[in-house]
Amino acid sequence: MTVSYQKYTLNFKRPSGTSRGVMTTKETWFIMLEENGKKGIGECGILRGLSIDDRPDYEEKLQWVCKNIHLGEAQLWEALKEYPSIQFGLETAFRSLASNNPYVLFPSAFTEGEEDITINGLVWMGDEAYMKQQIEDKLTQGFSCIKLKIGAIDFEKELSLLEFIRSNFTPQQIEIRVDANGAFTATDALHKLNKLATYVLHSIEQPIRQHQTDAMAELCSITPLPIALDEELIGVFEYSDKEALLQKIKPQYIILKPSLVGGIRGCDEWIALAEKQNIGWWITSALESNIGLNAIAQYTFTKNNTMPQGLGTGALYTNNFDSPLVVKNGKLCYDTSLPWNVTIF
Repeated sequence: MTVSYQKYTLNFKRPSGTSRGVMTTKETWFIMLEENGKKGIGECGILRGLSIDDRPDYEEKLQWVCKNIHLGEAQLWEALKEYPSIQFGLETAFRSLASNNPYVLFPSAFTEGEEDITINGLVWMGDEAYMKQQIEDKLTQGFSCIKLKIGAIDFEKELSLLEFIRSNFTPQQIEIRVDANGAFTATDALHKLNKLATYVLHSIEQPIRQHQTDAMAELCSITPLPIALDEELIGVFEYSDKEALLQKIKPQYIILKPSLVGGIRGCDEWIALAEKQNIGWWITSALESNIGLNAIAQYTFTKNNTMPQGLGTGALYTNNFDSPLVVKNGKLCYDTSLPWNVTIF
């Protein structure tokens, strides 16, 4: 078996804002395997400034993988616990190599184009007019669940955006999720959650920054609206530590990004623990290209979770790869009539 890797820079169509800043480009890496004339590809979707494996030795670790590919997938996964994005890239590259079609990793009714995945429509941070325009676009596009990034503009203006939605659509018509990306402080979070709750929201992601487990546990116990942990899961490697975290905080939901929490195997662990403790969950992509999004979507479909998933990021870039993944009426679809065109593969 031969193995190689390649860096690729994705360019946003429009600068995209979160509470951590505005992004114009997104770095990603691909692992490519070849054996007996067959090829496999996987994406290592690192998010600089957020991923636990945002380390100076990241490329060195990819070189180490190339030299030690003979160890096999299971042993490599264990050795790469502190590099979850590489874990995910390797897992999916091996699945791609083993498949008759390198882009069909989890054959299902989804990859046959027979069933779709309901997703939320993502509204990015920006000025009030831009966010309102995005909301109107998502509603026109047929989404029944909208996710708003909050925490970057004035909080009262963000409330006015929620008022705009609720004045036109009931909670039965449009489900609203908000993602604070840790923008609230432990002291002002409950006050803000009480204000947000008046708009009958589905949930709020990561209201305060991670690693404040005492404050987050207290917040989850008294919150007027469900709280979903996101960044809180990053960097928790051991099964016992994952279990202890959920037992302590007792969130209403967890959100799983395979590139950030240990790939497919890591997600399987979190899901098993969440279901054991009656904690809800859904899966979200983390700004991967269509290579990574494809793997995440196919995996997600196999989990039979009927909640809207966070998989609508494929159209963000000017230089993404052509794929059968399309969004129609608030659903991610696999259009088997459309070809793949991966210029690096």
